[in-house]
Amino acid sequence: MKNNKNNKKELVLVTGGAGFIGSHIVDALIKDEYKVRVLDNLAPPAHNGSLPNWFNKKAEFIKGDVRNKKDWQKALKNVDYVFHIAGYMDFHTDYSNYIDTNVRSAALKFEVINELSIPVKKVIVSSSQGLYGEGKYLCKKHGIVYPSVRSEKQLKNNDWSVYCNKCGSEMKSQKELESDDVVPVNLYGSSKKSLEDTALMLGQSLGIPTVALRYTIVHGPRQSFRNFYSGALRQFVQMALAGEPIKMHEDGLQTRDFVHYKDLVSAHIKVLKNKKADYQVFNIGSGRADKVLKLAKIVAKECNVSFRNELGLYRIGTARHSVADISKLKKLGWKPTHSLEDNVRDYISWIKYYPDAKKYFHKSLKEMKKTGVIKTSKK
Repeated sequence: MKNNKNNKKELVLVTGGAGFIGSHIVDALIKDEYKVRVLDNLAPPAHNGSLPNWFNKKAEFIKGDVRNKKDWQKALKNVDYVFHIAGYMDFHTDYSNYIDTNVRSAALKFEVINELSIPVKKVIVSSSQGLYGEGKYLCKKHGIVYPSVRSEKQLKNNDWSVYCNKCGSEMKSQKELESDDVVPVNLYGSSKKSLEDTALMLGQSLGIPTVALRYTIVHGPRQSFRNFYSGALRQFVQMALAGEPIKMHEDGLQTRDFVHYKDLVSAHIKVLKNKKADYQVFNIGSGRADKVLKLAKIVAKECNVSFRNELGLYRIGTARHSVADISKLKKLGWKPTHSLEDNVRDYISWIKYYPDAKKYFHKSLKEMKKTGVIKTSKK
């Protein structure tokens, strides 16, 4: 139990605390006997305007927007710690919303803390592996290279490899370190880089310990079934449950780092309590390089259907490989404990209670094709 000097429970504000990751952090904090306040606008596509049935009734709820200064003023009153989880993600064309939600909100938070002299003890912000862009590769001739995003012409011709910018040779992917160059290839990644820069700079300037956590791909219950713009697991499960072939991007051999929500949550609690995390950036992932094809086969097995797949789709601005080096966070005593099978099994056991997910999936797929987010390669 966490109490202050007056024997009162410490108060934690969780923005986006009604959503997937935020709500699990809320549960963990309440279990650890913190007082919790949530600021969430309950906006689509993650929500439908109402509090979800999983929201922890022991938490205080404020319906508000992180883009609104007055909402920050209300939400930050008497707060000891802040988990800034609210964010805007995926591949949308309302570009300014990425800046307003992911960057401006971070500045507003510190602005209010400073203006009202709120003695916040620590701020933890949600970042993403998306800021690594195409990632880090090893060229036999030129060593470490940070390649440009693969062109549409290349992907259209079913060429999925990553080549050296200097000599054109095919390269081998390397795990991503916090100290690596960050070269975002889409506005979501760029906004997360700006979020980190803003939060860490203002935290240092105001003397407020601040931590940025770069998530890999998180799996688990409560992951919004109203939004399929990202998240292969959500798409694959809906296809399998509907008896459809699993449609994978590229050739299915691209690698990803899939992390279980419980491992992600435990990392948040670890950096909250450990002063060695202050003013640092940490990757949070499994540290495993799992092929998307492997994920699809596990989904088919757990859904008890035969594995059938279709290839030929691709998306511009998506890395071929992206796997985090998690050694920095492990040095603080944290480590992931869940398998990819755990990820799939836990999500399927939850989504079965939401049959409406199927209609949202097909709606999102249609929108992505219409707007050119997803494209078809040559046969």
